[in-house]
Amino acid sequence: MYKKYRDDFNRKFSQEKYVRFLDRLFKDFDYKIPFRIAETPVFFESKYKNLFLSAASDILDQILTIDLEEITRNKIPERYQLPGDDGKPHFIAIDFGLTQDEDGNIVPKLIELQGFPSLFCYQPWLYNHYKDFFELPDNLTPYFLGDSEKEYFEILRKIIVGDCDPQQVILLEIEPEKQNTAIDFFVTKKIFGIDYVCLTKVYGKGNKLYYNKDGKAIQIKRIYNRVIFDELDQRRDLNLSIDFNKTYDVKWITHPNWFFKISKLLLPEIKSKYSPECIKLNEEQNIPDNLENYVLKPLFSFSGSGVVFNVKEEDILQIPKAERSNYILQEKVPYARLIEDPDDVQKSKAELRILYVWPEDQQQPIPMINLMRLSKGEMIGVKYNKNKTWVGGSIGLFEK
Repeated sequence: MYKKYRDDFNRKFSQEKYVRFLDRLFKDFDYKIPFRIAETPVFFESKYKNLFLSAASDILDQILTIDLEEITRNKIPERYQLPGDDGKPHFIAIDFGLTQDEDGNIVPKLIELQGFPSLFCYQPWLYNHYKDFFELPDNLTPYFLGDSEKEYFEILRKIIVGDCDPQQVILLEIEPEKQNTAIDFFVTKKIFGIDYVCLTKVYGKGNKLYYNKDGKAIQIKRIYNRVIFDELDQRRDLNLSIDFNKTYDVKWITHPNWFFKISKLLLPEIKSKYSPECIKLNEEQNIPDNLENYVLKPLFSFSGSGVVFNVKEEDILQIPKAERSNYILQEKVPYARLIEDPDDVQKSKAELRILYVWPEDQQQPIPMINLMRLSKGEMIGVKYNKNKTWVGGSIGLFEK
């Protein structure tokens, strides 16, 4: 990583300062963020911004030429086949694990794809807290498009709110206040003035959707969709008043079908120097001998559930053959230990997510900002990083 910024940050860092940093984050909304926030941002030379965008463009170019209708046929559950698919998603996220070549240069390797919004409002908010509290220099930026927070939110506002009255735009989730990502909903409401509304609180009258606010029924014109359908499948206790197979007079941002279309389903179709080998489990006649070099992943899973990291032959054999089309084997990515912890001999590994938006008047998706997750465990994720430091959610900063 960028040594001059890392050395300066580490020299000034203390655990007491980190605790005060968290306290400041939690006080903004009187809310203790449930996921772990890393002690540090990640510093990159400017050349890596170009490298990461080049790698992402290589992946995107292939996504945009793939016959998505053919690949996703019979993959979108019938109960979620909502009419009115727009033909392109408003959001795309590309996750890279960061590796190193023999010369020590960082090389991104594709991990996941997502046609679904991520922490678009939380990440700039987090950056501002890192910058102010740790007195970071002004010549670092988390943005891919220009360097203006104002421009960033103008683009995002146009996509999410459009020309609607904000009270007729909702962020839709399942019990939003209970979600791990609720902080993003709070920041989104503060910036755009839109309410976060539970799916169970939305109801239809004819072909129109409504929610209640201050005792009044408000017609919904646009839905900033944050419902994860894997979670919805698990929540059979929910009492829903809307039918996902029905056409409503509402604009979905983004349409729910993209949750399935741009997903792990596409990973075997991507052929790039930035993507590891990926095998469709139902097309593999002979299970690879070197299973230790692969990760077994279900195509659709909530928060990483069902992923098997140390794969054994019995893990595959216990999956019924009729269900193997819903699984892939992905070659393991050898994450490099890159981020130096001043209090630990073990460095942290890193995963980078590039967040794209796709305005309807643009020919190509636009890279906006990044999200990073740091790990010292076997995998990225809370259960692999218990009782560890310098792990958790963060943001990458590029020298201008």
